Amino acid sequence: MNNAIALLIGWVLDLFAGDPARLPHPVVWFGKAIAACEHRLNKGRRRMLKGALTSVTLVLTTFAATYFLRQQLCLVSDLLCMVVDAILIFYCLAGTTLIREVRQVFLAVDRSLEAGRTQVARIVGRDTSQLSAQEVRTAALETLAENLSDGVIAPLFWLALLGVPGMLAYKMVNTLDSMIGYKTERYRDYGCWAAHIDDVANYIPARLTAFLMVIATGRLSLWRFVWRNGRRHASPNSGYPEAALAGILDCRFGGPHYYFGQLFDKPYIGENDRQLTTADMKTAVRVNRAAEVLAVALTALRFLL
Repeated sequence: MNNAIALLIGWVLDLFAGDPARLPHPVVWFGKAIAACEHRLNKGRRRMLKGALTSVTLVLTTFAATYFLRQQLCLVSDLLCMVVDAILIFYCLAGTTLIREVRQVFLAVDRSLEAGRTQVARIVGRDTSQLSAQEVRTAALETLAENLSDGVIAPLFWLALLGVPGMLAYKMVNTLDSMIGYKTERYRDYGCWAAHIDDVANYIPARLTAFLMVIATGRLSLWRFVWRNGRRHASPNSGYPEAALAGILDCRFGGPHYYFGQLFDKPYIGENDRQLTTADMKTAVRVNRAAEVLAVALTALRFLL
């Protein structure tokens, strides 16, 4: 019961507050630890081995430290442990903040293309300086779909499976991938393990995310489109939530993009290369929220049963 209550408190806090920009955030600390390790170790020989040891050590340390903290808090007070759990769950969920950012992208690009490029650069890793208005909107919606998996469904999946320590460990995995899991010259060897660990951690959540999105629309026939197109993505996971949203909106995602000055030719997901509108963004947000509610309900039910 305490786990379910902590989940609901943490989710409601994220729903109304989003990421606490002015408060210390575990992901910021994760980023500093990853950057420090990368600065010291990503050079010389055996970079892949050093990257593997870094990734595995940081993930296991995060799990162990969180587990130990909770054990000590529970010895003091079950109520205190529940409160801390709720705060950590709040920190680990990132649904509301990205929805706000995506809305701002659409508002910005309606004002001017340059404003849209600047705004979308806050939430995507690709180079945005040459994007068209359509590509700005597409990038925002692709990120919204992917973040539903990475920022909401996957943390809830690992919370249900391994509790709050598993949820925090997943956030470390995701942060590692977002910082060093690239196939560029700098990170190809050092970030290899980070990328593969993230692939494993998101394998089930990504497909679960797509399934919940389809369920949220009530259009079960979309699953055939998702299954066919989700495998076209360069990532073994990201294609599934993106394919779900592309099917729901009847649009096209993917295509060539620049990352760190290098061109990556991603396969297209969907076939209807129509212009995206603010109405599409509102539909995507509604689907995201519905899928999120389903995931929270399933996780709470797992704790109660």
